[in-house]
Parts: sequence; structure tokens; C-alpha cells
Amino acid sequence: MTQLLNSVPERSDLMEFFLCVIGMVMVIEGIPYFGFPDKLKIMMRVVQEQENDTLRIMGGTLIFLGLLILYLARRALGDL
Repeated sequence: MTQLLNSVPERSDLMEFFLCVIGMVMVIEGIPYFGFPDKLKIMMRVVQEQENDTLRIMGGTLIFLGLLILYLARRALGDL
């Protein structure tokens, strides 16, 4: 039991990790807006023309793949 308690990260470590993840998401999300604004506008028009069901399938697929990557990374690297 003591080993389990020692392996739990401190609250400040979790907050630092969370903020780093949010920051990386913002950087990655901002790259297309900064680098390719004209192409991004075209892509937004294409997305608006898609059916809602198609967008839901795409979103669900991305969520599933993201969770799968997180699971595999945590399993391979261990609990960080």
C-alpha cells in the first residue's frame, strides 16, 4: 500500500502536466490558422457542406483513435 501511495503524482505535477498538454494542443491547433489561412477557409467551407452524420462519424473515429493512442502510450511507457 505504501508503494502505491508513493507512486501517486503530486497535485502540482498533475496540474503542470495538464497545462503542458493544453499548451501543446493549442500550438498544434494554431499551426493551420497561422500557416495556411486561405486553405483553412476552403476546408471550413467543405466541412460545412458535409452531412451531420458524416461529421459525427469522423469525430467519433478521432476520439476513439486518440483514446487508443493514449492507452497504448500509457501501457508501453507505464504510468507517468
